[in-house]
Amino acid sequence: MDEAARQAAAGTEEGTVVIAENQTAGRGRQGRDWVSRQGNLYLSVVFRPSPQTLPFLTMLSAVATVRAIRKTTGLEPRIKWPNDIQLGGRKVAGILVESAVQGDVVTYAISGIGINVNLDIDKVGDIAGFATALNAAAGRPVAREAVLRQLLQELDSLYLQTAQGDSPLAEWRGLLETLGQRVRAYWGNETHIGQAEDVDGAGNLLLRLDDGRRITLTAGDVTLHGLEQ
Repeated sequence: MDEAARQAAAGTEEGTVVIAENQTAGRGRQGRDWVSRQGNLYLSVVFRPSPQTLPFLTMLSAVATVRAIRKTTGLEPRIKWPNDIQLGGRKVAGILVESAVQGDVVTYAISGIGINVNLDIDKVGDIAGFATALNAAAGRPVAREAVLRQLLQELDSLYLQTAQGDSPLAEWRGLLETLGQRVRAYWGNETHIGQAEDVDGAGNLLLRLDDGRRITLTAGDVTLHGLEQ
């Protein structure tokens, strides 16, 4: 990592940035393992947001990641609701936000971001079917330091704007490839199939079921492919 990237990673307006070459106990959503390999970016950013800002951390982290990838590679990522960044329908980055709240006070919130930057997809058979990397999509090696610097700048800017009342919802919504798609959504032991119509002001997915009912999904996983229209 070059000196400019080290300075950018030293801290944000709110707290600390921790960067790892790889992870031995990385976690994804719903308790899944997060597979990490060298050559990529794995970082956690500590925030101390207000209760009003906390619900937008996943959104702003996703928007910041998309902006950073776009500005450093020229690629145009999309977001699969709620927190996967994709290129050409394959996952290139993931986001997990965890927080500690005591009463009306947010003690802290951590935004964990993993980006596949330089990865030989042909040699990672366990994820090759659904994942990609920036170098594979761009057709050239990608400097991790450049992606990191841009990502931290975007995070800082978006966080400050959100704290001042400028929600990232509109930009996040515009990047969602899920909307308008027929999807299968999983939440716990429940499975719902329908049309992803929209998201509400909190980022929850509004799903129109085949029987005409519309339900609100606050979390879960969605599958976009392999569904009959």
